[in-house]
Amino acid sequence: MSLISKVQSPDSQGRIQHVTPERAGWEYVGFDAYLLKKGQRLTLSSNDRELCLVLVAGLASVKTRHADFPNIGKRLSPFERTPPYSVYVPHHDEVEIHADSDVELAVCSAPGKGHLPARLIAPADVGVEHRGKGRNQRLVHNILPDSEAADSLLVVEVYTEEGATSSYPSHKHDQKESPDETYLEETYYHRFDPEPGFAMQRVYTDDRSLDVCMAPYNRDVVMVPRGYHPVATLAGYDNYYLNVMAGPVRLWKFTWEKDHAWVNSDDYPRRR
Repeated sequence: MSLISKVQSPDSQGRIQHVTPERAGWEYVGFDAYLLKKGQRLTLSSNDRELCLVLVAGLASVKTRHADFPNIGKRLSPFERTPPYSVYVPHHDEVEIHADSDVELAVCSAPGKGHLPARLIAPADVGVEHRGKGRNQRLVHNILPDSEAADSLLVVEVYTEEGATSSYPSHKHDQKESPDETYLEETYYHRFDPEPGFAMQRVYTDDRSLDVCMAPYNRDVVMVPRGYHPVATLAGYDNYYLNVMAGPVRLWKFTWEKDHAWVNSDDYPRRR
């Protein structure tokens, strides 16, 4: 079972990734990535889906039918580790992106059903967290968490240093009728510094009916339909990933795999 979408050469619009619910075999999450050249224009229709446009790198001007966000962006690489500029676009809208420099653009999508306006998510609006300890530390940018307005989408970016783990201890959010979890499909858009790097990511369930281990490279996407999904980086290469999640309830609620939950406790790293 393939849960990885390999990066493609840019098409005529600059698109290098195209993950649809139909392709992934699920209901909610869509993800596209584009590499736009300076001066290039890209027009997208949201149709029945809401969008979160994330400027992974570069400068752009973004216009919807009712809002205009000129000259946004600051970082020229995600590994500057500053929060990005993003734009929320509601369903049944149209958006035009003009690349004011070379741009790496992520388009996150999920079903839209409300009446929220388009809005800019500036770096100052992004919550910054440091999570974990020992060799299980990461820097988190909460771009569109469940505390901020949206219909379905949850969007976050995570930085993990070389030789460390992330999305760990192993956790899952795949139960629709549970007091302890919400059902959330998820994609990981991976980047590496330097670019030739790769990570190891495993997706698996308690009964091992799903148990897949992958080596995502730069700009590959890993799809997580269910189960646990830890990431391990390799020496020499820092990792960035952009997560998109969505499901029937817009709430990030998960459970840890019992065998490894102790890594969250004060026993780690003393227990080693």
